[in-house]
Amino acid sequence: MLTEPRSGRLAAWGNALLAGLVSPDDAVTAIVGDDAVHRVEGLPGESGPVGLTLALGRLRALGVTGLRVALPAPGHPLGLSGPPEFNVRALDAGEAVICYGAAFGLVPEVHEAGPDGDLHVEVVWRCLPVREAPPADVPSLGEAERELAEALREATEVLSRLDVAGSGPVAEAAIDAYRARAESGREVLAPGYPARAVRVLELARRVGLLVSLACESGHGGAVSAGEMAARSQALRPVERTARRAQVAAYNAVVEERERR
Repeated sequence: MLTEPRSGRLAAWGNALLAGLVSPDDAVTAIVGDDAVHRVEGLPGESGPVGLTLALGRLRALGVTGLRVALPAPGHPLGLSGPPEFNVRALDAGEAVICYGAAFGLVPEVHEAGPDGDLHVEVVWRCLPVREAPPADVPSLGEAERELAEALREATEVLSRLDVAGSGPVAEAAIDAYRARAESGREVLAPGYPARAVRVLELARRVGLLVSLACESGHGGAVSAGEMAARSQALRPVERTARRAQVAAYNAVVEERERR
């Protein structure tokens, strides 16, 4: 399932902070979420890890005016621009934040401790140099919305025909949990984002839920090798399209600034 990535929270609320739309305390609270603490290591001029408030202020002083998200996967360097060393770290993490206005990137390292149900999570963001170049394979919001709607229709037809769209108690519980989160009033994005970005991100998450349920439902009604291959072919491009749309939504503020 396409959950809310830490890079998405950092970019969204970091952009709101850089634009003066939220206070540093509110931004940091939203970025940290349910984690215990976030720190940033490798900032120019700092010998060790620093808190998010200081880090975001330092990035602003270094010329950063916006933050982008990258959500790479094997064979798909989505949102990355290099160099290879940074790309490898981002691919290992499955996500990264790319600064706009200064050539820096941030990759999260997540450390967990404690028993299930009572995990203590600390995140260290590694600040590293990046190449100043257009991010790989990131669509515009309009492109993302069109691609996502088309991919959803195609995948739904195939999965319904193969009876693997997700059913049973596990699927129903996941859907109920998603609806509860959607109705809780929690902001989808930070202040300053256009309504279209919110719409695209919500659609990407719903599509991610469909893919997740299909993947977790075993072979479902797909009893032949051909049918299982068809399901795999249906899910792979949909998941890719959903990730592209997710990145486009988080990057909408910087994209709009570039157009101007």
